[in-house]
Amino acid sequence: MAKKDAAKAPSKSKAQPDDTGIKIVARNRKARHEYELLERVEAGMVLTGTEVKSLRNGKANLEDAYAEINDGEIWLLGCDIPEYLQANRMNHVPKRPRKLLLHGREIAKLGTKSGEKGLTLVPLSIYFKKGIAKVELSVARGRKTYDKREALKQQEAKRDIDRALRKR
Repeated sequence: MAKKDAAKAPSKSKAQPDDTGIKIVARNRKARHEYELLERVEAGMVLTGTEVKSLRNGKANLEDAYAEINDGEIWLLGCDIPEYLQANRMNHVPKRPRKLLLHGREIAKLGTKSGEKGLTLVPLSIYFKKGIAKVELSVARGRKTYDKREALKQQEAKRDIDRALRKR
């Protein structure tokens, strides 16, 4: 009797997707160091078929990417999604501008904030959420060199404190 009940119980294997359904493709790790992140927003992306296939293979680069607002539309510039190797002559251009999907009020809000002196729109990550490609954008302010050093000192101090507490 016990064997039958155990067989019916759902097993927790690694093959099952996580509860959130998010698969991260690329992160802009430099952005967290170079900028002070103020506000974050999630946006959809307009992609071609070969771009989606390349992203599903885990290939993308956000290193020099940024977002810009033109004529009430928001565009992701400088993002490199390499060509899909199995595609034929219908492949995409790797560094083309990609349109981002946001509501008009969100674009207007981001436009006013990014229009302020010293603020810019920086992509933090590209990921799939329930099978749909998304990009996480942040309104950011560039850090000075001394600010970067101070942030590193704070992170290191926090890490040391956490280590000391774990050893107890």
